[in-house]
Amino acid sequence: MHEPLSTQILEFYKSLQPPTKLPRGIEILFPQQHTQVLNLVEIFLNKYYNDHHKRRLIFGINPGRFGAGITGINFTAPRQVREKLNIEHELGNGSELSAEFIYEMVEHYGGPEEFYHDYFLTSVCPLGFTRNGLNLNYYDDQKLFKAVKRFIVESIRQQISIGFLTDVCICIGGEKNLKFFTALNKEFDFVKEIIPLPHPRFIMQYRRKQKQEYLEKYVRVLKRN
Repeated sequence: MHEPLSTQILEFYKSLQPPTKLPRGIEILFPQQHTQVLNLVEIFLNKYYNDHHKRRLIFGINPGRFGAGITGINFTAPRQVREKLNIEHELGNGSELSAEFIYEMVEHYGGPEEFYHDYFLTSVCPLGFTRNGLNLNYYDDQKLFKAVKRFIVESIRQQISIGFLTDVCICIGGEKNLKFFTALNKEFDFVKEIIPLPHPRFIMQYRRKQKQEYLEKYVRVLKRN
């Protein structure tokens, strides 16, 4: 019998080797290199993934500096860790729009236990990037994408090898993330089908009046699979 998912995912984060030779002025967000963050990730994983149940993957873009870039848990800022997952920590009480939407959606889905029993939130690129102190997506700079492509491919392969289902996955992050992820999937055949959902930040910034409709759409798509 394989190790439980919690152990395998933790080993994945521990084994990450950040890409080198990034374009000038770009810095890496690698929260799991800090013991305090890795301990928090381990508590989270043991709480929700200490089993052998098969789950599907939800791919975001890459960690941002106010959410996973701090906590090491995708789409999860410090406030959500404390208030929604009931895990204490010393990483402050900051929040971000994407995390707020995701955890509202998680409540609609049935709560963290039910949601994390069915899905694992990850990213096309498991590490984030900043330039001039601002978030930078892996696809925003052509030289950056070229520098990190192999790292991205290997990271996705490693995660799939843990035993996640590959019939369907969800892609969050708008047209660009979908475009790049679809191209990578065509080249490397990670999953059979990619279903896109709009980015939570876009919803919260530009479609907040329709938030309820988007929450229902998310849950409808996720429950269907």
